[in-house]
Amino acid sequence: MQNATDRSPEQPGWLRLDVHPWVFFTSAGIIVLFVALTIFFENQVDNLFDIVQGAVSKYAGWFFVGTMNIILIYVIALLLGRFGDVRLGGEGARPEFSTLGWFSMLFSAGMGIGLLFYGVAEPMFHYVASPLAESGTPEAARVAMDFTFLHWGLHPWAIYALVGLSLGFFAFNKGLPLSIRSVFYPLLGERIYGPIGNIIDIMATVATMFGVATSLGLGVQQVNAGLSHLIEVIPQTTTVQLLLIAGITAVATWSVVRGLDSGIKVLSQLNVIVAATLMIFVLLVGPTLFLLNAFIENLGIYVQHFPSFSTWNETYDDTEWQNGWTVFYWGWWIAWSPFVGMFIARVSYGRTIREFIKGVLLVPTLVTFLWVTVFGNTALNIEMFGVGGIAKAVQENIPVSLFVMLETLPLAEISSVVAIIVIITFFVTSSDSGSLVIDIITAGGNTEPPVIQRVFWAVMEGAVAAALLLGGGLVALQTAAISTGLPFAIILLGMCWSLHLGLVHYKTGQGFELSLQDYQGPEFRTQATRKMPTFGRRQFWLPAGLHQRATGAAMRPRHSLGVTPTAAGSANPDFQIHPQTTSETGSSANAAAADPGKGTPSGGER
Repeated sequence: MQNATDRSPEQPGWLRLDVHPWVFFTSAGIIVLFVALTIFFENQVDNLFDIVQGAVSKYAGWFFVGTMNIILIYVIALLLGRFGDVRLGGEGARPEFSTLGWFSMLFSAGMGIGLLFYGVAEPMFHYVASPLAESGTPEAARVAMDFTFLHWGLHPWAIYALVGLSLGFFAFNKGLPLSIRSVFYPLLGERIYGPIGNIIDIMATVATMFGVATSLGLGVQQVNAGLSHLIEVIPQTTTVQLLLIAGITAVATWSVVRGLDSGIKVLSQLNVIVAATLMIFVLLVGPTLFLLNAFIENLGIYVQHFPSFSTWNETYDDTEWQNGWTVFYWGWWIAWSPFVGMFIARVSYGRTIREFIKGVLLVPTLVTFLWVTVFGNTALNIEMFGVGGIAKAVQENIPVSLFVMLETLPLAEISSVVAIIVIITFFVTSSDSGSLVIDIITAGGNTEPPVIQRVFWAVMEGAVAAALLLGGGLVALQTAAISTGLPFAIILLGMCWSLHLGLVHYKTGQGFELSLQDYQGPEFRTQATRKMPTFGRRQFWLPAGLHQRATGAAMRPRHSLGVTPTAAGSANPDFQIHPQTTSETGSSANAAAADPGKGTPSGGER
């Protein structure tokens, strides 16, 4: 077998595939099969979605609630605990992106379309059909905002923080590929390179695909509603929505091809600026004093009721309200977590754990609360003290509710056009970010896969969103979220323990880190080993142009605390790594130097 160090890295090109065969083709096959079955058996699939959603919500709702709370507690413990000063990438690492650029990408990836879709609709739904108060009363309004804060607050961002931190730590500090399976090395050891690891990455890929497609489906429904509201000749139909998906997916594909710096980063900053402009406009021309009072009161109610609302399971009410709201949201956020978490990890190199959690958990939560207050409480003010009509619009057509609310304010046509632009840009950033993340997972952790693969996944996201709309609309979107989120919730619980083990080992000085003089972000490249047909076969090598290149036998992790050398042609390695050699400052990235007791030059363990 040819040694990895004997090759010169190939530049990504349009006609070259660089994939993990089992993960890529299995995931693609599952997704393509779903799209085909949905299109050819539309009526049967619609009924199936209803059955699956009801069953998962009824029998697994308690599990979703428990999982979300466990993860939130763990993330807060990390924020306040002894691991807070650990830096992603090592002590000398520095962030690749400015704080503003970082926050823009976090927020765009984390929420985006959903806030526009439900920012007006959800509080109004809870106001007219309150689960814990008499509908249409001031108490119902308070409960409505409390539940909306619960669904969009600390819990989803804690999920994103866990996945992003886990991926960033094991990639940047442990030298493992940027893939979900890498997080489980402390628990599974060598088995992450075999079928179990493949299953983890396949689950992450499918969950990400359907989580992103859910958002895209919601977004295109709202774009259609807005255009129909502004231009009466445009109907609000599935056909129009499919055309919109095709057009916006084309823009998202362009952004994916442009890459992280030129495409995703620029669009993320653009849509955050435009969204902030829209929010400030509503704040200033709407019931400003009412909104400022509401923001403070909403925060207080959220904190006051947080323990009881976050653990509420309808046990003594014998109702199913929670199935359509809280359980859906928890499943949706979990399904999104591989996508958002990996994207956050990719852009968070150089941040300390404490800085990372503050940035991912606290800042976006406060911004989200402000957005929900401005749009949700403006709608409530119109319904409670103004001309009304918002509740009726929400019950008749959720996507149009935002535009009905804007219609009651000055400059309605301009603000509606701006809202459509915001939705489209959030659609694009969600699609291109999701494409990048799925491509990284299915390429075995390669952070710069060939362009043709990114295009493939961007198109597939649009196809899945279209299939879900054909197969049942909003119900299908919700079913896709919770059914793919359920199995991945189990993965997240294991991720908590695995990250804890990794941090304990790292903090006690038994880990290793990469050379920081040469390392300016994810630098590994992957390529299928053509001579070795064994599935999952991978070689990692340093890119050309570095002032030093690793020599000698290829390396692969043999222990969760470090790595052990092994011959390039050894029997079973699915992944092989070249750690970087000692930098000019004298720090060593060689695992044998960092922890000589963990391996011997012959590849055995002591």
